[in-house]
Amino acid sequence: MISIVASPLALALYLFQDDTAAPPALPAGASGGALVEMVRNSGPVAFAVLIVLLIASVFSWAIMLSKWRRFSRARARSQGFLRAFRKSGRLSEIAAVAEQFQPSPLVAIFTEINDEYQRQSGGRGMPRNPTALERAAQTASSEALTAMEQRMTWLATIAQGATFVGLLGTVMGIIDAFHGMSTAGAGTLRAVAPGISEALITTAAGLIVAIPALVGYNQLTAQLRDFAARMDDFGRELLNAIENAALLAPPPPPEEQPRRRTF
Repeated sequence: MISIVASPLALALYLFQDDTAAPPALPAGASGGALVEMVRNSGPVAFAVLIVLLIASVFSWAIMLSKWRRFSRARARSQGFLRAFRKSGRLSEIAAVAEQFQPSPLVAIFTEINDEYQRQSGGRGMPRNPTALERAAQTASSEALTAMEQRMTWLATIAQGATFVGLLGTVMGIIDAFHGMSTAGAGTLRAVAPGISEALITTAAGLIVAIPALVGYNQLTAQLRDFAARMDDFGRELLNAIENAALLAPPPPPEEQPRRRTF
């Protein structure tokens, strides 16, 4: 891949050395206008590649911004939910205010464990099946993490595929450059400049799209791993709180047995 990308540069240097008439120097600030002109004069393949890369860039930035905003809200609400949970001593009090801390993934874990605990023992005493509570915590954690991972595969696809799409434009630009050389009958800069410009523009566009998408995907994946660890820790903390509360609760008074009559 490196040799393919570098070949237009080597070809351009060779043509600059062999060309007798050196091009006039561009005035300051003309590089931006030249770039726009090069894009405007691109062939249909290069133009289609640039359009695809532009759409992919907009889509990837939309995914990254929405995920960062959602993860920031979820992190802030999770911290508030943890403070409320650790201050309160009753599950019923937490259940009454849990919806206020959405979209924290800890709320889904608390709701699932609390519902299972209520079904088993009515909210009092030791749960009859602690393993079922652990499975409920794992299920809620998996569902919450799956919901947070939505559209992350698109971001990974753009990060990996944008360079190959740009490489397609590079290969087509090299083909156009050699076609221009064969048509002109000589390896002059005027004959191959359009193909080389297309190759360089599509290569740069592919990297511009792929690098931010790759960085964003890695950062968001690290945040997802952090959320998964926090959800597992909270599930264990909630199960410990339920067991400790059940052990500290006073046992129910024994039922008074009817006295037998003695004759």
